[in-house]
Formats: sequence, C-alpha cells, structure tokens
Amino acid sequence: MFEFSGNDYLSRRSVWVNGPVIVGAGPSGLAVGACLKEQGIPFVVLEKASCIASLWQNRTYDRLRLHIPKKFCQLPKLPFPQEFPEYPTKKQFIDYLESYVSRFDIKPQFNECVKSAKYDAACQFWRVKTVSAAGSSRAEVEYICQWLVVATGENAECLVPEIDGLKEFSGEVIHVSEYKSGEKFAGKRVLVVGCGNSGMEVSLDLCNYNAKPSIVVRNSVHVLPREFCGKSTFELAIMMMKWLPLWLVDKILLIQAWMMLGNTENYGLKRPSVGPMELKNAKGKTPVLDVGALQKIRSGDIKVVPGIKRFLKGAVELVNGEKLEIDSVVLATGYRSNVPYWLQETEFFSQNGFPTSPFPNGWKGKSGLYAAGFTKKGLSGTSADAIKIAQDLEEVFVEDLKQKKQKVPCHRRCISQF
Repeated sequence: MFEFSGNDYLSRRSVWVNGPVIVGAGPSGLAVGACLKEQGIPFVVLEKASCIASLWQNRTYDRLRLHIPKKFCQLPKLPFPQEFPEYPTKKQFIDYLESYVSRFDIKPQFNECVKSAKYDAACQFWRVKTVSAAGSSRAEVEYICQWLVVATGENAECLVPEIDGLKEFSGEVIHVSEYKSGEKFAGKRVLVVGCGNSGMEVSLDLCNYNAKPSIVVRNSVHVLPREFCGKSTFELAIMMMKWLPLWLVDKILLIQAWMMLGNTENYGLKRPSVGPMELKNAKGKTPVLDVGALQKIRSGDIKVVPGIKRFLKGAVELVNGEKLEIDSVVLATGYRSNVPYWLQETEFFSQNGFPTSPFPNGWKGKSGLYAAGFTKKGLSGTSADAIKIAQDLEEVFVEDLKQKKQKVPCHRRCISQF
C-alpha cells in the first residue's frame, strides 16, 4: 500500500492498494477478508463505524439469537465453538466474529466513511473516496485499486416509512435498531409496526416486561415453528429441497405449521397464497420462525391489528376505523442497502441497492467489481459469495502479477498527478 499526500485543507491523501478494497466490516467483508488472507492476497477493509459488525453490536435488541442453527451461520474456514448452543446469542455471535478477526488477522480501517466509488476507465482503476471522522480532525482519503468488493450488506440503513401523522404523534417513536429491551416500556401501550421476525420478537419481549403491545399486520405473513419434532424447520426445509420439488416442500412445511401452531388466520395472521420457501426464493421475504410470540397472541397479551390509516396526537387510527390509544411506537420496518448512495455504477447494481443478477450469480460484475452478502440467503449466502470472490481474485491477482513483471503499470502514470 503506497500513499501520496495532497496539500489541501482537508489533508487529502491518495493511497494505492495492491489488492482489493473491501467496503464494510460486517460478516460479509470479514468473510471475504479471511478467504483472501488464506490465499496471501493483500487487501484493505474500510468501515464507517468504530467496530466490526456494527449492526450486530449497536443496532440489535438484547434478546436476539440466531434464528437458524449455527452450522448455517458460520463463516468460511472457522466453525462456531462446539460449546455454543444450537442458536447462539447475540453476544456469542459477536464473540465469534471477534475471534474470526483475530484468527485471520483482519485489521479494518475504522471510521472511514465511503462517500463515492467510481471506476476510472482511462486508468482502469477504482477510485474510492472516504472521509475519516476520527477525533476532531476530518481527513479525506482516496483509495485507488484494481478490484472493489462491495460488502455493506442488505441492512446498511434503517427503513422508516412515511405514515400520515407520525410526526405529530406525541409519544416516543423509535426504529427497532434503537430498541434494546422492553424494560423501559413496562406498563406502556406500545404499537409495533411490522410483523417480521424482529416485530414478532420485540412484541414478545415487550410482553415479558409487562408492556401492552399491539402489532400491526398489514399484509399476509407466514409463521412457522422454529423447530418440528426437535429438528430445525429451516434445516428440514433445506434437506427436503434436495430431493423434492419446492411446491411439495412448502406443502409439508405448512402441514407441520398447522400441526404445531394451528390455523394462524384465527389470530389475524393470514397466510400468503404463495408457499414460504417459494416466497423466500422469489422475493427474499423470510417467514417468521416463532419463538413464543404466537402463544402471547393466542392469550391476548399481544394484540394483532390491521394497517394504519394515520397517527393522532396520542393514538393511532387503523384502516378498519378503530382508534387505539398508545404511548409509544416501535418501527420494526426493516433496513435497506445504501449502495446507490455511494457507488457510481448502474449496470451491476440496481436502484434498490442489490445486484441485478439474483443468487447465485450476483457476486461478480465487470471491471473488477464484486458483491458479497446481497443474496437474501442469510449468512450461508454470504459465505458462498466470499469463497467464490476469493477464488476468482486469486486467479486474476496472480495473472496481474505476471503482467506487472513485464511492463511498467499504468497506475504509476495515473497517480503522478496527486
């Protein structure tokens, strides 16, 4: 890695990276880094936060566990410790990631926020501009590289919907990324907006702290038991999909769900017309794996309500005309990719921040551009991306070294201007 200093007031520097630049130090970026490390390929990891896996460390609730067995969530080349339970806790998963960084000696550049990344066709390099906000100083750095790995993930930014009257609501409104536990909501009437895994689990957590939650279920949703006869529902689905057509797997899963949970439509949870795994494959919409919320819905401790028409000062009006008096709102409305805000490229990535080609073909673009962790397949998809990216980069890196031995590289001429 070579540095070229500028003279402007922001202490701008240009840095040549003799390998790929990886944007993001979450599980995706770390997985790619570990695979490259094993192959002896140098790289730089840029992370806007002050820690690895900032989503897990700073923006998740305390009771969170992995919803599927640990063997489907481990990153390449390092399994979870045997003593970890089948569904590791948030703390255990963070500890695993910390040990992963230590094991592969990955050293991210923290507090480096990527403002833009653009391919320079004239020099055939990527120019990645960052702003470092460490301490009181503010410095700009331009990283110049031949390969760029986008690993900022599917959940880079909070998704906050525009709902009529929300700004006028007099109570507390938080996104689920700010929710830690239901302790401070004890005795309060809380409206949880969103009925995915986070919304259901937050509602359960609120119940456990004697709050009075209502959960908004605007659309249909698949709720499945996390386990069936002691086996993970997810694992059973994966096994069956190896031998059976998808429609039949879905039929079996729904029969199992009916046996374990009963008819969820009796509690206001209408199922989609498309089966859970088909819906997951087609739209990336994950079914809810129940960890106890449905029992609280049956007992009436969690109230299911339809869509929101508008918020009032201390209440919410629903689409069926009902008005609920509430004290607080938790928006479990998910996250989105932030790639369109900084990556100046429109062919490989679409406007929604995901690769235009679906899994398993969305990991490689043109001109040395790669993507990790945009598969909508969880951590197993992340691992698959990382392995393929590292294998591909090993080939092009070795070939590039051969060519550089034969001629003076173009970047020496391009960088001379700094």
